[in-house]
Amino acid sequence: MSDAVPPPGRRPGPRLFTRGTWLERSRTAEVLRAETTGGLLLIAAAAVALVWANSPWSETYYDLRDYAVGPEALHLHLTLGTWAADGLLAIFFFVAGLELKREFVAGDLRDPRRAALPVVAAVGGMATPAVVYVLWNLGADGSLDGWAIPTATDIAFAVAILAVISTHLPVGLRTFLLTLAVVDDLLAITIIALFYTEELHLDYLGLAVLPIGLFAVLVQRRIRSGWLLVPIALVAWTLVHSSGVHATVAGVVLAFTVPVRRIDGRDGPGLAEHLEHLTRPISAGVAVPIFAFFAAGVTVGGLDGLRSALTDPIALGIICGLVVGKPVGIAGATWLLATFTRAELDDELSWIDVIGMSMLAGVGFTVSLLIGELAFGTGSAADDHVKVGVLLGSLTAVLLATVVLRSRNRTYRRVAEIEERDDDGDGVPDVHQHDDETD
Repeated sequence: MSDAVPPPGRRPGPRLFTRGTWLERSRTAEVLRAETTGGLLLIAAAAVALVWANSPWSETYYDLRDYAVGPEALHLHLTLGTWAADGLLAIFFFVAGLELKREFVAGDLRDPRRAALPVVAAVGGMATPAVVYVLWNLGADGSLDGWAIPTATDIAFAVAILAVISTHLPVGLRTFLLTLAVVDDLLAITIIALFYTEELHLDYLGLAVLPIGLFAVLVQRRIRSGWLLVPIALVAWTLVHSSGVHATVAGVVLAFTVPVRRIDGRDGPGLAEHLEHLTRPISAGVAVPIFAFFAAGVTVGGLDGLRSALTDPIALGIICGLVVGKPVGIAGATWLLATFTRAELDDELSWIDVIGMSMLAGVGFTVSLLIGELAFGTGSAADDHVKVGVLLGSLTAVLLATVVLRSRNRTYRRVAEIEERDDDGDGVPDVHQHDDETD
């Protein structure tokens, strides 16, 4: 990109994919390390489920997944697979909600100009795969129920792949991927609440307001005792689940009540960051891998079974949505933002970098499998084809992204070496000091 001075009277536009502040960069690195570990566990859990479901002992896998436990009251006699999808994923969405609120209240994205890029890209990255899926399934009876399946990006899976291929991505792109996935999660849970709620019980939903309100009062007073907050959160989750709204919505709603800033107004981690720090290891290390174990198991049935799945427009729509729709939607939305505003791509990047990251965003897993279960029912033939489509689509997206990003690896490494220079020895990279002086 050129460093030309803008014409007189014209303000320079914002830079896309800038590196952000030093504090934000440090925090992003910490989050990415946690997500990388969780993503590797997720991949391992999914691999175990696939091997088990296609082994001579496959019936024991399905017996375990469909084993029901819990009280009959409040519709809580659920299978282990449903407990993982409705209960454990609520923890995942609680962390996503905390992350999203922190980013927009106290993070770099509190600046509307910075926030515009991941929001616009997330919308484009969800709308385009949905359109691709619908085009594949026009005229197919009942298949359109799965239109939202290829819209989700699995941040843990994507970051784990990023770590495996050892790419020295510029920090701006890493932050973009993380924020894009968080916004993506919010849009996905909104879709689940609006379009996949079959039966709504307003009495339970009204009662859920009470524990949610009590939780909000306590956290606004900066009360952080787990002995108080966890039982109240469980009651809220139970009532939301009984209302017919998917129970993971409770996790996001509770997260949005948590204050981000400190009560004394000083700099430093607030309650949202404190709860996120406590909960993220449980989400990444326990909740998501267990869900992946129960959701990813599908008996392919050899070449005949794979051929059957790949002739189903449901699986084909998912694969094309993830592999084609995601990169076209994300990169296309970013290009439109740069074309019709004064925004410009950061000097150290090229559009091939954006395309590579957009391909990596085609890794859909956790939320995609969840929506597939909600759309077609756990254990149905269509749901099995959903799993094949999600797995093959995600694998294809990973391979394509790896080719593109690895081809840029040498350039990324040179950029990273420049960014890490600290000639004055004060512990803060010189490039960030230069940015602060320029600002």
